[in-house]
Amino acid sequence: MEKYILYGSGGHAKVVLECLLSENKAVTGFFDDGARSGVFQNLPVFQGYDPSKHENACVIITIGNNKIRKQLSIKVKHKFGSAIFSRNIISASCSIAEGCMVLQGAILNAGCIIGKHVIINTGAIVEHDCIIEDFVHIAPGAVVCGNSKIGAGCLIGANAVIAPNITIGKWSQISAGSSVLEDIPDYSLVQGVPGKIIKTID
Repeated sequence: MEKYILYGSGGHAKVVLECLLSENKAVTGFFDDGARSGVFQNLPVFQGYDPSKHENACVIITIGNNKIRKQLSIKVKHKFGSAIFSRNIISASCSIAEGCMVLQGAILNAGCIIGKHVIINTGAIVEHDCIIEDFVHIAPGAVVCGNSKIGAGCLIGANAVIAPNITIGKWSQISAGSSVLEDIPDYSLVQGVPGKIIKTID
Protein backbone atom coordinates (compact mmCIF):
# COMPACT_ATOMS: atom_id res chain seq x y z
CA MET A 1 0.00 0.00 0.00
CA GLU A 2 1.31 3.44 -0.95
CA LYS A 3 1.95 5.67 2.07
CA TYR A 4 1.62 9.43 2.36
CA ILE A 5 3.01 12.15 4.59
CA LEU A 6 1.42 15.60 4.49
CA TYR A 7 3.41 18.84 4.52
CA GLY A 8 1.39 21.26 6.64
CA SER A 9 -0.88 20.56 9.60
CA GLY A 10 -3.65 23.14 9.34
CA GLY A 11 -7.26 23.12 8.19
CA HIS A 12 -6.50 22.16 4.60
CA ALA A 13 -4.45 19.22 5.84
CA LYS A 14 -7.51 17.94 7.74
CA VAL A 15 -9.53 17.88 4.53
CA VAL A 16 -6.82 16.10 2.55
CA LEU A 17 -6.25 13.63 5.38
CA GLU A 18 -9.96 12.70 5.37
CA CYS A 19 -9.81 12.34 1.59
CA LEU A 20 -6.90 9.91 1.77
CA LEU A 21 -8.35 7.90 4.65
CA SER A 22 -11.70 7.60 2.88
CA GLU A 23 -9.81 6.09 -0.08
CA ASN A 24 -8.09 3.60 2.29
CA LYS A 25 -4.69 5.28 1.89
CA ALA A 26 -2.13 5.12 4.70
CA VAL A 27 -0.98 8.46 6.16
CA THR A 28 2.10 8.33 8.39
CA GLY A 29 2.18 11.91 9.72
CA PHE A 30 2.92 15.56 8.96
CA PHE A 31 5.86 17.84 8.32
CA ASP A 32 5.31 21.41 9.48
CA ASP A 33 7.86 24.25 9.48
CA GLY A 34 5.75 26.35 11.84
CA ALA A 35 4.75 23.75 14.42
CA ARG A 36 6.53 21.97 17.22
CA SER A 37 6.84 18.23 17.07
CA GLY A 38 3.75 16.64 18.54
CA VAL A 39 0.47 15.09 17.47
CA PHE A 40 -2.21 16.33 15.05
CA GLN A 41 -5.30 14.33 14.10
CA ASN A 42 -3.81 11.42 16.07
CA LEU A 43 -0.74 11.35 13.83
CA PRO A 44 2.83 12.52 14.55
CA VAL A 45 3.96 16.02 13.52
CA PHE A 46 7.64 16.47 12.67
CA GLN A 47 9.00 19.99 13.09
CA GLY A 48 10.38 21.11 9.74
CA TYR A 49 11.12 18.97 6.72
CA ASP A 50 13.45 16.02 7.09
CA PRO A 51 14.17 14.08 3.87
CA SER A 52 15.40 11.12 5.93
CA LYS A 53 12.01 10.54 7.57
CA HIS A 54 9.47 8.28 5.86
CA GLU A 55 11.60 8.05 2.74
CA ASN A 56 9.18 5.62 1.11
CA ALA A 57 6.13 7.84 1.62
CA CYS A 58 4.75 10.28 -0.96
CA VAL A 59 4.48 13.91 0.13
CA ILE A 60 1.42 16.07 -0.51
CA ILE A 61 1.84 19.78 0.29
CA THR A 62 -1.38 20.53 2.17
CA ILE A 63 -1.05 24.32 2.36
CA GLY A 64 -3.56 26.59 0.65
CA ASN A 65 -1.12 29.44 -0.01
CA ASN A 66 0.06 29.08 -3.61
CA LYS A 67 3.40 30.82 -3.12
CA ILE A 68 4.30 28.62 -0.15
CA ARG A 69 3.33 25.47 -2.06
CA LYS A 70 5.67 26.50 -4.85
CA GLN A 71 8.54 27.20 -2.43
CA LEU A 72 8.09 23.87 -0.67
CA SER A 73 7.86 21.94 -3.93
CA ILE A 74 11.47 22.94 -4.61
CA LYS A 75 12.59 21.96 -1.11
CA VAL A 76 10.99 18.51 -0.94
CA LYS A 77 13.12 15.52 -1.97
CA HIS A 78 10.41 12.88 -1.52
CA LYS A 79 8.26 11.62 -4.36
CA PHE A 80 5.03 13.63 -4.61
CA GLY A 81 1.59 12.11 -4.35
CA SER A 82 -1.91 13.40 -5.02
CA ALA A 83 -5.22 13.31 -3.15
CA ILE A 84 -8.17 12.72 -5.46
CA PHE A 85 -11.61 11.64 -4.26
CA SER A 86 -12.92 8.68 -6.25
CA ARG A 87 -16.45 10.04 -5.87
CA ASN A 88 -15.66 13.16 -7.89
CA ILE A 89 -16.64 13.43 -11.56
CA ILE A 90 -13.36 13.39 -13.51
CA SER A 91 -13.24 12.73 -17.23
CA ALA A 92 -10.93 9.95 -18.34
CA SER A 93 -9.47 12.42 -20.86
CA CYS A 94 -8.22 14.79 -18.14
CA SER A 95 -4.52 15.04 -17.35
CA ILE A 96 -3.62 15.65 -13.69
CA ALA A 97 0.01 16.25 -12.68
CA GLU A 98 1.75 15.34 -9.41
CA GLY A 99 0.92 16.89 -6.07
CA CYS A 100 -2.68 17.81 -6.87
CA MET A 101 -5.65 17.81 -4.52
CA VAL A 102 -9.10 17.32 -6.09
CA LEU A 103 -11.54 17.46 -3.19
CA GLN A 104 -15.14 16.45 -2.49
CA GLY A 105 -17.71 17.12 -5.19
CA ALA A 106 -15.30 18.55 -7.77
CA ILE A 107 -15.99 18.13 -11.48
CA LEU A 108 -13.28 18.03 -14.15
CA ASN A 109 -14.71 17.67 -17.63
CA ALA A 110 -13.26 16.40 -20.90
CA GLY A 111 -9.83 17.50 -22.04
CA CYS A 112 -8.76 19.43 -18.92
CA ILE A 113 -5.04 19.74 -18.23
CA ILE A 114 -4.21 20.24 -14.56
CA GLY A 115 -0.66 21.29 -13.62
CA LYS A 116 1.47 20.44 -10.59
CA HIS A 117 0.41 21.09 -6.98
CA VAL A 118 -3.01 22.44 -7.95
CA ILE A 119 -5.93 22.54 -5.51
CA ILE A 120 -9.38 21.95 -6.99
CA ASN A 121 -11.38 22.56 -3.86
CA THR A 122 -14.77 21.34 -2.67
CA GLY A 123 -17.50 21.55 -5.29
CA ALA A 124 -15.38 23.43 -7.85
CA ILE A 125 -16.05 22.87 -11.56
CA VAL A 126 -13.49 22.97 -14.36
CA GLU A 127 -15.18 22.62 -17.73
CA HIS A 128 -13.93 21.05 -20.95
CA ASP A 129 -10.52 21.82 -22.47
CA CYS A 130 -9.34 24.16 -19.72
CA ILE A 131 -5.67 24.53 -18.84
CA ILE A 132 -4.93 25.00 -15.14
CA GLU A 133 -1.24 25.75 -14.68
CA ASP A 134 0.99 24.88 -11.69
CA PHE A 135 0.24 26.04 -8.12
CA VAL A 136 -3.29 27.28 -8.85
CA HIS A 137 -5.98 27.15 -6.15
CA ILE A 138 -9.58 26.99 -7.34
CA ALA A 139 -11.62 27.63 -4.20
CA PRO A 140 -14.90 25.96 -3.16
CA GLY A 141 -17.79 26.41 -5.56
CA ALA A 142 -15.80 28.26 -8.24
CA VAL A 143 -16.59 27.58 -11.91
CA VAL A 144 -14.07 27.77 -14.76
CA CYS A 145 -15.95 27.54 -18.06
CA GLY A 146 -14.73 25.77 -21.18
CA ASN A 147 -11.56 26.59 -23.10
CA SER A 148 -10.23 28.90 -20.40
CA LYS A 149 -6.65 29.11 -19.18
CA ILE A 150 -5.69 29.85 -15.57
CA GLY A 151 -2.07 30.98 -15.23
CA ALA A 152 0.41 29.65 -12.71
CA GLY A 153 -0.14 30.62 -9.08
CA CYS A 154 -3.63 32.07 -9.53
CA LEU A 155 -6.29 32.04 -6.85
CA ILE A 156 -9.87 31.72 -8.10
CA GLY A 157 -11.98 32.65 -5.07
CA ALA A 158 -15.02 30.83 -3.71
CA ASN A 159 -18.03 30.92 -6.04
CA ALA A 160 -16.18 32.99 -8.64
CA VAL A 161 -17.10 32.34 -12.28
CA ILE A 162 -14.65 32.48 -15.19
CA ALA A 163 -16.52 32.81 -18.51
CA PRO A 164 -15.61 30.59 -21.51
CA ASN A 165 -12.48 31.25 -23.55
CA ILE A 166 -10.87 33.49 -20.90
CA THR A 167 -7.18 33.70 -19.99
CA ILE A 168 -6.27 34.66 -16.42
CA GLY A 169 -2.65 35.83 -16.17
CA LYS A 170 -0.23 34.21 -13.74
CA TRP A 171 -0.38 34.94 -10.01
CA SER A 172 -3.63 36.86 -10.34
CA GLN A 173 -6.37 36.70 -7.69
CA ILE A 174 -10.06 36.59 -8.52
CA SER A 175 -12.04 37.58 -5.44
CA ALA A 176 -14.84 35.43 -4.09
CA GLY A 177 -18.11 35.77 -5.98
CA SER A 178 -16.58 37.70 -8.88
CA SER A 179 -17.51 37.06 -12.52
CA VAL A 180 -14.73 37.40 -15.09
CA LEU A 181 -15.87 38.16 -18.66
CA GLU A 182 -12.60 39.27 -20.28
CA ASP A 183 -8.92 38.32 -20.23
CA ILE A 184 -6.96 39.36 -17.15
CA PRO A 185 -3.23 40.26 -17.24
CA ASP A 186 -0.61 38.81 -14.90
CA TYR A 187 -0.50 39.86 -11.23
CA SER A 188 -4.01 41.37 -11.15
CA LEU A 189 -6.49 41.56 -8.27
CA VAL A 190 -10.02 41.32 -9.66
CA GLN A 191 -13.30 42.00 -7.84
CA GLY A 192 -16.94 42.39 -8.71
CA VAL A 193 -19.65 41.43 -11.18
CA PRO A 194 -18.50 41.91 -13.83
CA GLY A 195 -14.95 41.61 -12.52
CA LYS A 196 -12.76 44.70 -12.64
CA ILE A 197 -9.02 44.98 -11.98
CA ILE A 198 -8.63 46.70 -8.62
CA LYS A 199 -4.84 46.78 -8.52
CA THR A 200 -1.66 45.07 -9.59
CA ILE A 201 -0.31 42.59 -7.06
CA ASP A 202 3.30 43.07 -5.99
